[in-house]
Amino acid sequence: MPSRNRSNPLALAVLICLAERPMHPYEAATTLRQRGKQFSVRLNYGSLYAVVESLERRGLIEAIGAQREGRLPERTVYGVTQAGLVEAHDWLSDLLSTPVKEYPAFEAALSFLPALPPEHAAALLDERAGRLQLEIVQAQAIREMVQKQGLPRLFWVEAEFAATLRVAELDYVRKLARDIRAGTLEGADWWRRVHEGGDTVVPQAWEWPVTEGEEI
Repeated sequence: MPSRNRSNPLALAVLICLAERPMHPYEAATTLRQRGKQFSVRLNYGSLYAVVESLERRGLIEAIGAQREGRLPERTVYGVTQAGLVEAHDWLSDLLSTPVKEYPAFEAALSFLPALPPEHAAALLDERAGRLQLEIVQAQAIREMVQKQGLPRLFWVEAEFAATLRVAELDYVRKLARDIRAGTLEGADWWRRVHEGGDTVVPQAWEWPVTEGEEI
């Protein structure tokens, strides 16, 4: 039984590509790009070949031949093994059914919001809101184009999900900026005093207890 190593979704993408039919890594990458999967899975050729090597080492894929096109170098063609099919099924099932703690950069920025002056933070949130609005408009245009082409919703639900998150984020960012400016954000008075030089004490709310066994 191959040990679990599910930190890189690109490996799952490769397994699913090879489950369709055998292909060489470059073809797998091209297939993923043609389907717009680079917007959902971080895809670059350097990491792709490292992923392929890892999958082969774990017995999830295997080399089944070679292919040459014109003057291009010979390329190894890989196929998925039975263990690879099982792993792809189990991995995808876990991703769909079980929420996991992720660490988005924006959440990290919000956790250190008091390090910036309130007015500056609100202005930056306004800037983010403008960019989010542009992304939402662009996503809607792409969605309309895809619908006109007759591509079933099944094949772009990931884009639909991403757009839904953007809309929710835009609503939150706008409200947070308004609360900062209105002074209705709890802790705003302390925050303003810190940047005016009148208070340098870190409030108790920042002193989070470390859970037993948690690494720092």
